[in-house]
Amino acid sequence: MAPARVTMDGVQDAGTGEDREQTHPNRAEPVEERGPQRGAGRFAPSPTSELHLGNLRTALLAWLFARAEGLRFVVRIEDLDRERVRAAPHVADHQLRDLAELGLDWDGEVVRQSERVDLYRECAGTLAGYECFCTRREIAQASSAPHDGQRAYPGTCSQLSEQQRAVLRASRHPAWRVRANGAQFTIHDRFAQTFSTRVDDFVLFRNDGQPSYNLAVVVDDAAQGVTQVTRGADLLSSSPRQAWLTNRLGAPIPEYAHVGLVRDSTGRRLAKRTRDLDLRAMHDLGMATAQVVRLLCASAGLPVCSTPRELLDAVRGTDMLQRAGLAQDWILGPDALPAGALAQPVHSP
Repeated sequence: MAPARVTMDGVQDAGTGEDREQTHPNRAEPVEERGPQRGAGRFAPSPTSELHLGNLRTALLAWLFARAEGLRFVVRIEDLDRERVRAAPHVADHQLRDLAELGLDWDGEVVRQSERVDLYRECAGTLAGYECFCTRREIAQASSAPHDGQRAYPGTCSQLSEQQRAVLRASRHPAWRVRANGAQFTIHDRFAQTFSTRVDDFVLFRNDGQPSYNLAVVVDDAAQGVTQVTRGADLLSSSPRQAWLTNRLGAPIPEYAHVGLVRDSTGRRLAKRTRDLDLRAMHDLGMATAQVVRLLCASAGLPVCSTPRELLDAVRGTDMLQRAGLAQDWILGPDALPAGALAQPVHSP
């Protein structure tokens, strides 16, 4: 089997050794014009619905953390959930439009996971693993949920004989699990400091032939040279699995920064499926794009600025991005608009 082509310089086309290149209207200036290339931060939305206020806040912080450290910033469309993506046509284009309107730029091509399944399969083939025929119900009955809420796989299929697998194949399509052997793994987070958990034999390919989120995100981060992962705190519990897999694939483990979520007055996390506030909805409420940026800045306890560029200039050379407050959730209640966030009349850039 050919070796996995996961490199810090990108993914090369088979046979040619040449990097593919695509462009987008909001692609940033060449990296060399930014100074030394020291890795990248990223934002990787799933195109199943519009970006809500919480997504936009995370995108702004991910861009800010990367640019403040002189890193590239890349955008990836995580469109592996085919049914949900088909049910929401054009959403990926809308997401890129909203990021650009917010004032965020990015470097290099916009990667789409649906175009990279062969690469994920190739990388999975370099790892020790086994077929798994268990249903979710069977796993739930045989395992217990650890403190972080993830249900660990109990290893039911890890020692099946070839004869047993052949019998099961006749009635079920297997998933493919990596053999982690219960490894304990610790990640270092900018705000949570350290987070450790035991890595179970998690799924790399589902029984429908689609790669798992954990596999795809790790392969793509390595291929895109991502050295800084900024995302919502709800994904902290999955980080040890991903860091362990990154290590097994021979790539550097990125720095993690898990930031606070946006919640409504009842404590419910904003969710795509409930059609919470997106940029168009904010406009319908009479807010210009620059006002939305000011609101997002104030919600994170950062200088209230009208554009991401102004914010970058304001925080550069300070310790503002190390403050623990960035890991706290923002409660979007009736009085959520911070004082001064909308005090000055501003206009969309």
